[in-house]
Amino acid sequence: MAMPNVNFFEAGKADLTPKEKEIIARRERLLGPAYRLSYQHPLHIVRGEGVWLYDAGGKTYLDAYNNVPCVGHCHPHVIAALAKQASTLNVHTRYMHEAVLDYAEKLLATFPAELGHVMFTCSGSEANDLACRFAEVYTGGTGFIATELAYHGGTKVAAEISPSLGGFAKNAPHVRLIPAPDAYRAQGQDVGAVFAAHVQRAIQDMQAHGIRPAALIVDTIFASDGVFADPPGFLTQAAEVIRKAGGLFIADEVQAGFGRTGEQMWGFERHGLVPDIATMGKPMGAGYPMAGLAIKPEIVKGFSSQSRYFNTFGGTPVAAAVGLAVLEVIEREQLMENVSAVGHHLRQGLKKLAIKHPLIGDVRGAGLYIAAELVRDRKTLEPATAETERVVNSLREKRVLISSAGISSNILKIRPPLTFSKDNADLLLAKLDEALAAL
Repeated sequence: MAMPNVNFFEAGKADLTPKEKEIIARRERLLGPAYRLSYQHPLHIVRGEGVWLYDAGGKTYLDAYNNVPCVGHCHPHVIAALAKQASTLNVHTRYMHEAVLDYAEKLLATFPAELGHVMFTCSGSEANDLACRFAEVYTGGTGFIATELAYHGGTKVAAEISPSLGGFAKNAPHVRLIPAPDAYRAQGQDVGAVFAAHVQRAIQDMQAHGIRPAALIVDTIFASDGVFADPPGFLTQAAEVIRKAGGLFIADEVQAGFGRTGEQMWGFERHGLVPDIATMGKPMGAGYPMAGLAIKPEIVKGFSSQSRYFNTFGGTPVAAAVGLAVLEVIEREQLMENVSAVGHHLRQGLKKLAIKHPLIGDVRGAGLYIAAELVRDRKTLEPATAETERVVNSLREKRVLISSAGISSNILKIRPPLTFSKDNADLLLAKLDEALAAL
């Protein structure tokens, strides 16, 4: 099931300037129809700094959506590290170079000891693709389980476990899609037990069709599905079920990792478990294209006996320098502590708005990955899809950027850079109050 185009530009819905029309026409001619622009009135962004974006006309926008520049747009320490290493050397990992080893040591130190190896790619899609290959070789299985609106990447393998992209996953015979662990609509049920039961049924269906399970893969904040973080620990039972069936548990940390949830570096840590493989991407380089996976050594050993691994741009000295700089900023600026404090402040502010605006049915999330689900009726929980579209685009006009998520696209998705402050949060809340009042 594909997500409706709630936060995408559609021709004829905005009063565009001649320059904007020219750029859009040029995009369509050169890039083709598969690309999408965000918002009914697309943005022409030319500069970024910290939590702010600037358009071609000089207008300033509060960025409460882009998780890629996790330490803020164009952080000086990251840019300096990139420039210094790029002006010195940038080669692949077939030559000895200590930069990638220094980075690997610092990165692995943030993971449980069981995840003893790290391997580098250029994108989260590549990382998840590689993780799936490892799972198939190690387990001998070919079946994968993902949630029904997950996004795990754009390669062929990753697209087949990414139903949010469209029909690729639905048409893949080796993939089973299960409902996300939605505590808001669970009606008092044990979310972990229900989710594990869905995994078990998916496994049984695979086996009935002669398919051996290879892995359960989940984004540990369930970002595209609607942001489901609580209660902590609910993933444990599902991990046990897939392992009992001979499969692996893959934690996709592209969205939840690098301190995004606040109290822990990685989303899986909130659930008190250790994955067999943890994949990373997007915020790993704060905008520089780098990604990777942390993995149990025994899984790599079996793979390496059959195949070698090489990635031209994964793990280069420049990538290592950038990745190390990102970790240093997170540590030096105490960003995880900031995420916890500001995230709590923002969620509390949203809950106060929910008292004033009945359209807000639920506020949830962890750290600075936050969702506010909009419903037309708090008893029936009817999704307020059209209203969500109006709110997201109204905020864009008020120069605050967020997006939407969920099967019905009725969930406000908020994921600003980790440097977001309480003052930034208060500005977002004030503008959201205005947008809701205007409905």
